[in-house]
Amino acid sequence: MEIKFNDVSFTYNKVNYQKKEVLKNINVSFPESKITGIIGKSGSGKTTMVELLDALLLPSQGTIQIGKFVIQKQSQLKQLNDLHFQVGFLFQFPEEQIFNTTVKEELEMGLKFYHYKTDQIEKRSVDALKMVGLDTSYLSKNPFCLSQGEKRKVALASVLILNPQILILDEPTIGLDAESKQSFIRLIRLLKNRFQKTIIIVSHDTDFLLPIVDYVVVLHDKQIVMSGDKYTVFKQVDQLKKYGIKPPKVIEFSDRVLRKKGIKIGYRDEINDLIKDIYRYVR
Repeated sequence: MEIKFNDVSFTYNKVNYQKKEVLKNINVSFPESKITGIIGKSGSGKTTMVELLDALLLPSQGTIQIGKFVIQKQSQLKQLNDLHFQVGFLFQFPEEQIFNTTVKEELEMGLKFYHYKTDQIEKRSVDALKMVGLDTSYLSKNPFCLSQGEKRKVALASVLILNPQILILDEPTIGLDAESKQSFIRLIRLLKNRFQKTIIIVSHDTDFLLPIVDYVVVLHDKQIVMSGDKYTVFKQVDQLKKYGIKPPKVIEFSDRVLRKKGIKIGYRDEINDLIKDIYRYVR
């Protein structure tokens, strides 16, 4: 499902009757079956943007087109309920979307809401756990007693069990060690390549984003200031730093070599690939 923001703005109405504009005149598309990263310093509107995508918030002006669905200020509740079945949202903190005291109950909750049969629920629960790298022994565990990485996997499994066409991940690597990050990267690639999911990732971690995203959107001061394929955006090192964003280390290294030595070694996703390029160059 392709996603289009058409002149979208969002303003919070505070309790003291003051208004705070968070997004202003956003126009951008998210290609179907691709992975797009949204980056920007804290307070730039990243989380608000993806909450609009899941209709957790409604735009103050403009429209958001998601396949046949249109999200706007006047959207009807029934339409939004249908949309929620198509869009899966993994919150920044998994505790915010876990409600039950066993993983089994947590996974079954959404399926029971949509009146799935018992045999379908059991199969989907096992498949969802397997997809995120957990075995069936977790079904009886209390999700609140799991590690941060395990909680995140359970929360993701509860999202994937409904097979949404669009997956939104808000800061998915917070609290994860290096090994867990690599495991997460493999899972996201699987979801895109095998299951053709449209995936949107909000993250401050550009080193995490570089190997997996196809496109990047940069938010700054309520607006989109850069967008395009990942190399087009990430190689603009000075511009990213101007917006308070740390470029991926691999890209930054290639940029430094080009500036100081005049050697163009190209841009790579992984440090190992970069080392191979350097070896071929000096050999």
